[in-house]
Order: sequence, then C-alpha cells, then structure tokens
Amino acid sequence: MIAAEDVSWSYGANPVIGGVSVEARPGRVLGLIGPNGSGKTTLLRLLYGALRSRTGRITVDGLPLASSREMARRLAVVVQETGGETALTVGEMVLLGRGPHLSTFQRTGPQDHAIAARCLARVGAAHLGARSFAGLSGGERQRVLIARALAQQATHLLLDEPTNHLDIRYQHEVLGLVRDLGTCSIVVLHDLNLAARYCDDLVLLGAGGVKAAGTVDEVLDPAILEPVYGIGIQRLELGGSIHLLFHPGES
Repeated sequence: MIAAEDVSWSYGANPVIGGVSVEARPGRVLGLIGPNGSGKTTLLRLLYGALRSRTGRITVDGLPLASSREMARRLAVVVQETGGETALTVGEMVLLGRGPHLSTFQRTGPQDHAIAARCLARVGAAHLGARSFAGLSGGERQRVLIARALAQQATHLLLDEPTNHLDIRYQHEVLGLVRDLGTCSIVVLHDLNLAARYCDDLVLLGAGGVKAAGTVDEVLDPAILEPVYGIGIQRLELGGSIHLLFHPGES
C-alpha cells in the first residue's frame, strides 16, 4: 500500500497541489485524473520520491518513503520515454530492472537473465529480446518498460500516462496488462473512459487539491466531474461498464 497524507508541492511561488491525501491499496489500480495542470504528474512524482513534499508524509507498506535499495525493490516506475537515444537492446533494457538486487559493481548473472526473460514473456514481448529498443513502436516500448519494472520484482507499480501517443489498440493492451498484473498500481490518465474501464479507484485533482476520491462508480459522477472539467458530461452504463459522453458548451 502507498499512502500520502497532507502532501504539497510548489514550483517557486506557484503552488501546484496542497494538502493532498491519497491511498493506493494492494491488488488494485488507482487512477489519477484531472484537467491539464491539476498536478497529476506532480503527485505521482511525490509518491515515488522524485519530488519531496515539505509537508505531510508518504509511506510504502507502512515504511517512510526514502531513497534506498529496499525502497527500489518495492517501487517500480514507468515514465514517458522515447528511447530514441539509447543503443540498448530490449533484453539489456529489461535487465536494468535488476539493478536494485545487485551489489555495487556486481554484474547480472544467469538468474537475472532468467527473470528478465520471464518478465518479457509475461508482457507478451519475448520475441523482442534481441531487437533495438529505439526501433520499437510506442506500444512495444511500453510493454518493455513494464517488463523492466517487473524485473525489479517490485510490489508497487507507478505509471505516468502510459497510453500517451498510443493508438486505441495499444492503449487497451497496455492498460489491460497493468490491470492483470495484480500489483498495487497507480496510473496517471487523461482519458476518463479508459480510467472507467481499467481502474478500481480514482483520485480527481483540480485547482490544487483533491476534488473527489473513491471507487470508479463514485468518482465518475457528472455532478462531480462537470465543475472540474468545465464541460457537459453524460454517463451511460452499458454491459455493466461506465461510458462517458462529452458535450462542449454545456456544464
């Protein structure tokens, strides 16, 4: 479990989020949603320690968040990467995930290679092992980055807009993969319909704070969403799933 209590962040004199508390539970996917500039990525970066809140506290499985090898074994992060500048193969990229389990100057061994191979197979990318990472499609890169995160054998997975620049097929494949992992996952999403389909819980951010938090059913309420997004929203339920329709000019 990842829990944040009363965390805040400002860029200079400009506050981005303030007094935010969230909780991501084991085996569930928590989606961070909200308009552009609402602080979704900032909050995610606080949750994995890339930024340090000056208020409150963040814990992972009850332990204070800290830069340590132990914490690196608990938290795996997938951020947006193009991969255009790396000369690594896919296999070498996934092996980077074994870093937290190696001592200083220790090289990867047969066990690390076996773990990397299993992780590639788990994301359906075993056939890509010898390929150049830079030459992959967007959907393939995301699969490989998730495999690298899995190679850490972490119990928590945090992803920043993993569907960005992906076509519809790969958006669903990547998020379906994340959902099927069964880890404690936190994902930043713009598309509310993707959030409805693949998340268990949601935190809605807006104007520097949390506007709503709860299950998908609780948060994806037009009465809650419309004031935050400034657009008319109609909610439909088809086949047991929530679908949102948007009506510009209405709110």
